[in-house]
Amino acid sequence: MNTHPTPNQPPFIRLILKHVLEIPPYVPGKPIEEVEREFGIKNAVKLASNENPLGPSPKALEAVRKAMDGLHRYPDGSGIRVREALARRWNVDPDNVILGNGSDEIIELTMRIFMKPGGHLISPKPSFLMYEIAGRASGCEVTQVPLRDFTMDLEAMIDAIRDETRLLILCQPNNPTGTSARRKDFERFLERAPRHVPVLLDEAYGDFIRDPEAFHGRDYLDDTPQLIILRTFSKAYGLAGIRIGYGLAHRDLVACLNRVRPPFNTNSLAQAAALAALDDDDFLQETLELTWRGLDFLGESMDRLGFSWIPSQTNFMLIQVGNGRSAYEHLLRKGIIVRPMDGYGLPDYIRVNTGRPEENLRFVEGLKQTVQEGIVSPLREPCLVGSSRGG
Repeated sequence: MNTHPTPNQPPFIRLILKHVLEIPPYVPGKPIEEVEREFGIKNAVKLASNENPLGPSPKALEAVRKAMDGLHRYPDGSGIRVREALARRWNVDPDNVILGNGSDEIIELTMRIFMKPGGHLISPKPSFLMYEIAGRASGCEVTQVPLRDFTMDLEAMIDAIRDETRLLILCQPNNPTGTSARRKDFERFLERAPRHVPVLLDEAYGDFIRDPEAFHGRDYLDDTPQLIILRTFSKAYGLAGIRIGYGLAHRDLVACLNRVRPPFNTNSLAQAAALAALDDDDFLQETLELTWRGLDFLGESMDRLGFSWIPSQTNFMLIQVGNGRSAYEHLLRKGIIVRPMDGYGLPDYIRVNTGRPEENLRFVEGLKQTVQEGIVSPLREPCLVGSSRGG
């Protein structure tokens, strides 16, 4: 976008920072209502945004209903009850916990306290697009280290560190590939990483990991004061629409994040929902089992159709279809919403999250029809062969 306004643009455009105008916008998955209206269809299924197909925790829904009577009051600005519950869950002190309006906000807060123009940020590529967006918004230089075998290349990320580096970002498991790094590789990463450079570890999909060799950030938190672990209630707990996430970190780091955190960043309904969801272990287990069965079904189905797929430790799967945009558009017309991956630099792929069994079957049948119609074709052998249980 030009920093000099055109005749149709207001004059304040010239005051907007150039690096902000150059940031590509984040494009979310299409909502069901928009697809049904656009194509004149009903009963569309959305498998594009890695949402929980079971909906919210029933306990969370009931808690939200009860909390609505207090909407005329400001929420607890510190979220103490939720932080105390999370502290018990993770065996930390409440001072080690910070709440966010989704875990995305904590990414922004971390950028605010560490990054500056001329600073340097390292993240994997492809990965969650908000890392690059938030980094570039802060005016810093962003180095995106390519994945190796669809998994974070931790050694290469360490090699990319220089004097200006102020933040390292990891995504475990990685979005959009669904892969997880191994424990021994992460330990080697921590051995080589400078102690003064903070490490932001995004574990938004950490609940879904099945690989016994995958690492979990909590195991290293006590001995790694520069580590910030992000978690969310959006995925496994089904609370994406109410926006609440959290971070675990050294108390001094949390205290600094709180200095720039808005005073009422998590609303009262979100806090009530999160507190109740943490007490609903049955719902969480049902979600995990449904997800794992869905991944196994999708993997077996892609094998039958001859498509390459990446074994996943998340609630979604990356599938190579030859032309991801064409597959996405034709599935959309059938009322099946998936995510094309050209925006992630993977134009041959689509990403599909697991749904209920009937939704997974509908996707498989829809993809099969695109093959029959000559839209896509399984052109090559799978890039990675194996069960979705693997790493």
